[in-house]
Amino acid sequence: MRREHWLFTTSTAFLALGGLAWLVHMHKAAVVLWVLATSLGLAVSLATTIKAVTKRRPTVDVIALLALAGALAVREPFAGAVIAVMLASGQLLEERASARASRTLSALVARSPQQARRYRTSGTTPAAGEAVDSDAEVIEEVPIDAVQVGDRVVVRPGEVVPVDGRLLTPGVFDESSLSGESREVEREAGEPIRSGVINIGSPVELAVTAPAAESTYARLVQLVAEAQRVATPFVRLADRLAVFFVPLTLAVAGSAWAFSGDAVRAVAVLVVATPCPLLLAVPIALISGVSRAAASGVVVKGAGALEKLARGRTILFDKTGTLTRGEPEIAEIIVADTSIDPRHLLRLAAAVEQFSAHVFAAAFARASGRSQLSVPVASDVAEIPGCGVVGVVDGREVRIGKAHWVLDGATPAWARRAQRRAEMDGSSVAFIAVDGRPAGAFLLRDPVRSDAPRMIRTLRKAGLTRIVLLTGDRPDVAESVGRVVGIDAVIADADPADKLVVVREESSVAPTIMVGDGINDAPALAAAGAGVALAGRGATASSEAADVVLVADRVDALADAVLTARRTKRIAGQAAGTGMGLSLAAMAAAGLGLLPPAAGALLQEGIDLLAIALALRALLPGTRHTVGLATADQAVAERLRAEHDVVRSVGQRLRVVADALAPCREDFSALEDLVGELEAVLLPHERAEEDQLLPIVARALRSSDVVAGLSRAHAEIEHYVRRLRRLLTMVGGEPESDDVIEARRLLYGLHAVLDLHNAEEDEIAFALLPDAGQRNTQDQKRVLTSTAPTGVSE
Repeated sequence: MRREHWLFTTSTAFLALGGLAWLVHMHKAAVVLWVLATSLGLAVSLATTIKAVTKRRPTVDVIALLALAGALAVREPFAGAVIAVMLASGQLLEERASARASRTLSALVARSPQQARRYRTSGTTPAAGEAVDSDAEVIEEVPIDAVQVGDRVVVRPGEVVPVDGRLLTPGVFDESSLSGESREVEREAGEPIRSGVINIGSPVELAVTAPAAESTYARLVQLVAEAQRVATPFVRLADRLAVFFVPLTLAVAGSAWAFSGDAVRAVAVLVVATPCPLLLAVPIALISGVSRAAASGVVVKGAGALEKLARGRTILFDKTGTLTRGEPEIAEIIVADTSIDPRHLLRLAAAVEQFSAHVFAAAFARASGRSQLSVPVASDVAEIPGCGVVGVVDGREVRIGKAHWVLDGATPAWARRAQRRAEMDGSSVAFIAVDGRPAGAFLLRDPVRSDAPRMIRTLRKAGLTRIVLLTGDRPDVAESVGRVVGIDAVIADADPADKLVVVREESSVAPTIMVGDGINDAPALAAAGAGVALAGRGATASSEAADVVLVADRVDALADAVLTARRTKRIAGQAAGTGMGLSLAAMAAAGLGLLPPAAGALLQEGIDLLAIALALRALLPGTRHTVGLATADQAVAERLRAEHDVVRSVGQRLRVVADALAPCREDFSALEDLVGELEAVLLPHERAEEDQLLPIVARALRSSDVVAGLSRAHAEIEHYVRRLRRLLTMVGGEPESDDVIEARRLLYGLHAVLDLHNAEEDEIAFALLPDAGQRNTQDQKRVLTSTAPTGVSE
């Protein structure tokens, strides 16, 4: 950037001082200054042309080179000086637009372990500060490169596994940095373990199977570097147009010289043909587009990145943290007995889990916050790595964690049902016991982002022709997410190397965009035509490797970024096209002898100013994907969303009551209580949404058709609740087996309708709220500071 600043400042100074000297009649001094400016521009254009030729890239700089040389040859130094200033200003703008930090590997390298704790055999004297492990061995801390195959290494809790190895003791690990999957992974003794994962359990021992330089994490760093080295070099829009414009300019200049015999005419043609509308208008438009994107919370690392984003035709998404939240959420609460209130279990679990650093802990805080439960402070909390958490809440011992640690004896039917559902849904399950008695289970899954489906539809409308889900997760889970958001193809069980191969294959067919948020995505982001990273939860190696970074934790900002990029590219083309069209007309006039070089240079300046004015339109707002709500409408939507979260907990009881109903237990007391709660809580909420929320959404999206499905669901929900009430009225206090079957059918049906309806409202209505990606943190904060006693009883 210093070089471009110096060129611009020096050439402008020579032009201005020469003009001042000419005005005071110091003509020789003026000519000398203008010749210096022209010579400087000639040297710069010669260097850039040679560089382009060696890289076999087309370039419009050849026209500037010929124009500058011609101006000196026919003694038109003023025209040459003007061209030199235009050339320097274009390079300065382009460099400023495309400059990006070269710290792609910094996050990866900073996270790489530098030391390892290795066992050393007996017979040597331990150094000062070394820990003695036994009478036979000591543990020494050595540089990572000193670890050899066969060494035994200790990894403490919270540390990154430094090398690939085979576990000698079981452990619990966070492998999201490599697989992208947010769930913890339990590994048994004898299983292989990869470097780069984090030990989140007890200390573990492993036998080294590969030196540090050949370990998984080191290879990941190498993949990023390799992807950057082989990435296709970006070609400027101006250079691509040079393929057509340069031969045309040379033909016109040559014809003018041949027919007139006057070399000045040829130079005049070259002067007005100097492609400053391309060198100035295009970078300025792209800079303006970058500014517009930044206003939407999208950091585009230069004009080149913006243009690559605009060119994309195929887009590949990572799953975890990109199309899904990347954080587990409580999807369902299963109770051991209908006498147990699921909300009471949630309150107890949240009280204990708020002191845990486990990946699931925040999910309990968020769920209790959305259900508006007051959570007391637990005492005597202890976390057992690999098992769970135990503590005392309101004088009762609460234990939550793995089945083998919580359940006593044989696994009961309700617990087996919870495990089956977790396996079918790709969820995790946490069991809870109160005073030593198993009480229930929580199913946790990584939910699809509510803003993802509409974002995918917008990308298709914007011109993306192929959308691929590329993930390291299980195929069944990946296929489920793909169906929900509307993906064309799903590629699962992909490690970082696999992702890199897929990106390269897709890039050979069409320009690609890769979207991810984890360290494991960094190689693919670097290899794609345009890499997009989500950095809402902090900077990672993925954001360093990416061309575009979504600052807010909302993936739908990507749709705005693509729309902005395509609009900017269109404006840049219009500005450049208008400027070059006028330049063509000026070339014709110069070829006919109607425009001398000096006047042509000044006219070219006027054309440049017009092209720049057209390019600055990119600063103006354009079509957006995200929708803004009026202040009053936003307040109403916020209130209804808070009620919506409370109603979810009521809906969860539908399945609990349905599961407990059986022909041999013809008791409708629990059903009677549930229907009363549905009538008192659920129906008023759905009616309020019908009257208040749906008109807001219709106004915001400018379509009443978009809320028709939501309105139909409201009617269906009310229909189910009325049928349940009629059933209770008809059977009185003596239900028969057929009545039980009908009640279960209605409960399961209402549960399915509510699940689908809630998902649609999240996607269509509540995703419009500006803090949709931040409310998890707010909910957690509210719960952790709430210690008042609850009114919910078991």
